[in-house]
Amino acid sequence: MTLEAAEVMEKLKDKKAEYEAIASSDSSVHIDVIDNRIITEVLGPERYGRVRFQGSFVNPSQFFGSSSQQYMPSGSRAEAKVQRLRDQMARMQATTIEQITQLKAEATSREAEVQKRYEELQLQLKADAAAREAEVQRKYEELQQQLKVDAAAREAEAAAREVQAKAREAEAVNGEVKIRWCAGAWNHSQIIK
Repeated sequence: MTLEAAEVMEKLKDKKAEYEAIASSDSSVHIDVIDNRIITEVLGPERYGRVRFQGSFVNPSQFFGSSSQQYMPSGSRAEAKVQRLRDQMARMQATTIEQITQLKAEATSREAEVQKRYEELQLQLKADAAAREAEVQRKYEELQQQLKVDAAAREAEAAAREVQAKAREAEAVNGEVKIRWCAGAWNHSQIIK
C-alpha cells in the first residue's frame, strides 16, 4: 500500500469514528448512509461513469455488470436518472418533431392533391363547356342551313308558281291570239266572200 493510500485509509477511519459518534447521539443520522457520506467527504463527489478505486477506465457496467445502478451512490444514481430523463425528453422531442414534420408533409401532400383535383375539375368543366358550346354552335349552324334550304325551297316553289302563272298567261295570250287570228281569219274570209 502506498503512502497516499494509507493516508486516505486513515482519514476514512477517522471520519467513520466521527460519524458513528454522531449517529449514537443523533437519531436523524442513519448508519446505512454514513459510508457514502464518509467516502464523499474524504475523496470528493462520485464522478458519473466511473468506479471508485478501480482505475480511470473502468465504468460501472464493466465492473458490476448490467445491474450497476444498485451499487452507485445516491448522488450518482440521481445524476444518472436525470441523464436518463434528459435522454428520454430528447427522444420524445425528436419523435414529436418527426411527427410534426410528417404531419406537415402529409398536409402538404393532401393540399397538393386537392389542388391537382381542383385543376383537373376546372379543365373538365372548361372542356364540357367548350363541348356544349360547340354542340350549340353546330345545332345553330344546322338550323341556319335548314332555314336557308327551306327559304330556297319556298323561293323555288314561288318561282315555279310564277313560271306556271306566266305559262298560263302565255297560253291565255296564245289562246287569245289564236282566237283573234281565227276571228280575224273568219272576218277575212267573210270579207272575201
